[in-house]
Amino acid sequence: MALDIEGNFSAPVRRIRLTVAYDGTNYHGFQFQTNGVTIQSCLEDALFQLLGQRVRVIGASRTDTGVHALGNVAVFDTVSRMDAEKFSYALNRWLPEDIRIQKAEEVDPEWHPRKRVSRKTYEYRIYRGEFPMPLRRFYSYFTYRPLDVERMRRGAAYLVGEHDFYSFCQEPSRAQSTVRTLYLVELEEQGPELVIRVQGNGFLYHMVRILAGTLMEVGQGKREPESIREMLSARDRNAAGPTAPACGLTLVGYEFPEDPCGNRNGN
Repeated sequence: MALDIEGNFSAPVRRIRLTVAYDGTNYHGFQFQTNGVTIQSCLEDALFQLLGQRVRVIGASRTDTGVHALGNVAVFDTVSRMDAEKFSYALNRWLPEDIRIQKAEEVDPEWHPRKRVSRKTYEYRIYRGEFPMPLRRFYSYFTYRPLDVERMRRGAAYLVGEHDFYSFCQEPSRAQSTVRTLYLVELEEQGPELVIRVQGNGFLYHMVRILAGTLMEVGQGKREPESIREMLSARDRNAAGPTAPACGLTLVGYEFPEDPCGNRNGN
């Protein structure tokens, strides 16, 4: 037990880490906004209902409007004595059906999701067909144009490794550095859907969506696979392709290699 400012005994502050899945269709991204409902605001409202006081939630990824997540990570501090794993059950009672806590656990009070070494994985889904499929309209981008997947794979190979991704950032001025490392950029065909899977140590604003839009132009024959190498060296947003729509993007999860218990996957 700790002493408060008046010398009375008080419960110690605990930090709880949440793995959060959500359908981002109806939300203005993760981070709090004054002009719309966000994932953060819903989590904080649910915590208020549960704990009776306002609690700030910090998310690992500030996903944009319409972007989904299978395993975003968030933390909050509390003096509640509730078992950490029970927060997932308790909070899910107060959250809307399109937001669900997948896991809750106690971490070190200094543990911060944006200050830890991590690997983050995104998937961008493209639905290929003659006509759109209504049931997939919120979770994939539709195109009727043929895509040469092998050309796209050749182009994707130039993105792997440490590069300056200035050309693939919507607002480079928002980042202290535009250098990032991509460990994986792969394309997987799942029936009519084409999945672009990207894993890296961090991502710039709209970076994955610009990568997807650029690779689609390579697949349509509008750009050569080798041109991606030139885009990287150009450091010019106009050199890369368009920003693909948000609906096709999902944050799959996080890994924290330096955690004492080993890798933590947000799935």
